[in-house]
Amino acid sequence: MGNQDDPHRTAPAGTARQGVSRRTMLKATGGVATAMATLEMVGRGAWIPDRIRVAEADAAASATLPDIQFDIGGALAPVRTVNGVQVRFGPVHTAFLTLKLRRTPTASDRAELNRALDLIEANYPFSPSGVFTFVAYGRSYFDRLPGGIDGPLVGAHMPRLAFDHSRSVLEEAVPGSTDVSMRNPGVSKLRYGVPVRIEDNDMLVTLRSDNALVLLDVIGWLAGDGFLRGRMVRSPALRRLVTFTSSRAMFQQVGLPRFVASVNRLPFADFINDRSPMWMGFSDQQTNAGGPAAITTFAGNASAHLTTAVAGDYFDNGSVQHLSHDIIDMLQWFDMADADAAPGQDGVFTERVQYMFHSPAIDPGNADQFTNGGGPSFLPNDFHGPDYAARTAAGIGTQDNEHRMGHLSTLQRSSRAADGTPVHIRMDGPGFDDMDVPDGSNQPKLQFTVFMPSADSFATMRDNAGAQDLCQRFGVDGDDNGLERFITATRRQNFLVPPRRHRAFPLLELT
Repeated sequence: MGNQDDPHRTAPAGTARQGVSRRTMLKATGGVATAMATLEMVGRGAWIPDRIRVAEADAAASATLPDIQFDIGGALAPVRTVNGVQVRFGPVHTAFLTLKLRRTPTASDRAELNRALDLIEANYPFSPSGVFTFVAYGRSYFDRLPGGIDGPLVGAHMPRLAFDHSRSVLEEAVPGSTDVSMRNPGVSKLRYGVPVRIEDNDMLVTLRSDNALVLLDVIGWLAGDGFLRGRMVRSPALRRLVTFTSSRAMFQQVGLPRFVASVNRLPFADFINDRSPMWMGFSDQQTNAGGPAAITTFAGNASAHLTTAVAGDYFDNGSVQHLSHDIIDMLQWFDMADADAAPGQDGVFTERVQYMFHSPAIDPGNADQFTNGGGPSFLPNDFHGPDYAARTAAGIGTQDNEHRMGHLSTLQRSSRAADGTPVHIRMDGPGFDDMDVPDGSNQPKLQFTVFMPSADSFATMRDNAGAQDLCQRFGVDGDDNGLERFITATRRQNFLVPPRRHRAFPLLELT
């Protein structure tokens, strides 16, 4: 697959339990089968990255685990430069497991969840070669506690917005301005007109690893197969407490989208850059694209502090994790009328690079604008200020004074602090499955999650990225507005990621 001389490539590795048996797949509940099937398929084309000093890094990572659950940047060295762009790749594989509680947890349930999480980390280091585990909770979980989410228990500890103390950091997700929804009667999509669903799961478990077999092993154990790292280990006694409602697998590695497209004979396979880690052909791993973990927490840092939380509070090192599920219309991305059609003029590289980044085009691409992506995958993630999208929407500085906007420029309308530091950590990547696809076929997905200081800050950033206000103000045609028409969000939900010290059923010990 891809380029065999990639600097990240080493020989494939496995776990003590090589491969994944049909037995495990059949025993797994329906809620985890989707992710397991994708991990099996993608794992055949992935490789284990050659990260520097893996053994030493594993020992250091496991010795001191971060209180900010998702603070894994220090374990992802090295930073590399590709085409002059500094990038750092996250774990190759990620699984998102959503769960509903069947009842309110008890103290013994809390102890059992702690046991399960500790066992995972005792068997696999908290590192890319092992597994990173994050646990987050939806509003419905907090509603199960005495008094509910608006009661005195939760209210005494839940941070509030700094600019409005009447509002919680954990508000429910809402449809974005370009989502298919009754809230947006004028919004439609070309092929996937699926209305967005606001989910109400109690829990979200995020698992990340460079090794697909590790994730399959941990998921199978959590689902109840009783094996962990090749040994019989009692699975968590939580099966009567929780139901797995969905599972989603994300993969992120140079060449993997091209591999998946090729083995599944997708009609646009030859047009995907074999150096790209993303479906749409451009890298999303620039080191300047996300902030430090602290800036995304409720306690914040010197660059931004958006809530009432301070160091020492119960949820100080917590954050809001937004999870969405998105179908990508890759035929539309390459301007293909159908699977048998040739790509059209709206799908040339110079157009696609403007939809992704900003106008004018930041690279002319190749003479052949389609084969193997038509141009480079790794391009700079420059910040031109929060008003750049408005300028290009007005036709200022664009080619032929066109009124258009790129996704990056609209996102940056509110994604950074006053000093330019991003106030988010995005953790998104490709997926490939049949979830929410109307005809039941497997389609390219964007599995998207982001960590931010509040639900409000995400909702604002999402609406700014949709840029419907700028479209109306400056007469920007929907076909010239970033990525909005190519992506259909079918599910959204906000979760609270507590600090590690409170990751097992937070606040329950105070009841």
